Amino acid sequence: MIELQNVSFSYEGHRALNDISLKIEKGESVSLLGANGTGKSTLLKLLCGIVTPDSGTYAFDGREITQKALKDPKFSKQFHQRIGFVFQNSDTQLFCTNVFDEVAFGPRQMGYDERAVEERVESCLSLLELQDYKDRQPYHLSGGEKKKVAIASVLAMNPEVLVLDEPMNGLDPKTERWLAGFLVELLSSGKTLIVSTHNLELVQEISKRAVLFDSTHAIAADLQTHRLLDDIELLKRVNLVDKYYHRHDDGGHGHYHIHNY
Repeated sequence: MIELQNVSFSYEGHRALNDISLKIEKGESVSLLGANGTGKSTLLKLLCGIVTPDSGTYAFDGREITQKALKDPKFSKQFHQRIGFVFQNSDTQLFCTNVFDEVAFGPRQMGYDERAVEERVESCLSLLELQDYKDRQPYHLSGGEKKKVAIASVLAMNPEVLVLDEPMNGLDPKTERWLAGFLVELLSSGKTLIVSTHNLELVQEISKRAVLFDSTHAIAADLQTHRLLDDIELLKRVNLVDKYYHRHDDGGHGHYHIHNY
């Protein structure tokens, strides 16, 4: 469904992605790992068409994604309906005066009549247990509530692919547990998930495959999740865990010490 071949991208001359080749099949759940600044967020933006490659190619369901392709209103509309992006900072994503309009914004932009819009909004609010918040102003909500609204606004488009950048960022433990379970439910419904995260326990729970970036902005490893997390020396080498990292002999979760640069 997603194929990148030798993709590179730079911001004002500073390399952010370095010769990335990657394939993701429909229905897969893939976690992107790596220290801050290694290119994970840039890759997510590229997958969603926010930026396009300087070199190499990105194809979504067989169609190359370029600036020219995205200038075609019909194609751009279809593409952005099929792949949804949940930003790391919910405040960046939320801008309407109330929660209902926030969730309704995408379907309205796609031209759905108001009855269909209302049905989608009510369904998503119910799914994320936000029915009592629909008249609230998003900027008055807690961090966890904002994250739920951001997810609802993306799910209202019913995308096939859901892309999440550090979804656990700023959440309390209860909301983290809810979100992990919710992502597993989305997977079981057939969605394709691509998640950038530092939360290694989340990685184990939601993905069978993990892609690791290093300081050269390239892919250092693309492995089954359990194999990657068992490679302690590799994780140390890319500064994802520190020297105190260990895993319990009984197969339980290890203690993770994440470096943020």
